[in-house]
Amino acid sequence: MANDQPEDLVLHLLREIRERIEPMATKDDIADLRSDLNSLRADVASDIHDLRKDVSDQIGGLRRAVIEYHSAVIGHGMIIADLEARMRRVEQSLGLESL
Repeated sequence: MANDQPEDLVLHLLREIRERIEPMATKDDIADLRSDLNSLRADVASDIHDLRKDVSDQIGGLRRAVIEYHSAVIGHGMIIADLEARMRRVEQSLGLESL
């Protein structure tokens, strides 16, 4: 096993199980085993689908949070710029030196 990824391990174990069971198993046993394997595949596919949906939802939430934060920062930046402009006008009208 050159790659230690989980799916490689699962495939390896399933192949070992098949090699041990096939010589001893009847056709009915093999049919049951195939049915169980198909059920397992469906369960894994469903879990992967759910995981992708959850991750997609989390990414969407993160994206919204970043956009809201960015909007807030830009909004505050505009307010600060307005305050600085007002301060300059007040300083000029009072004849004060600007900081």
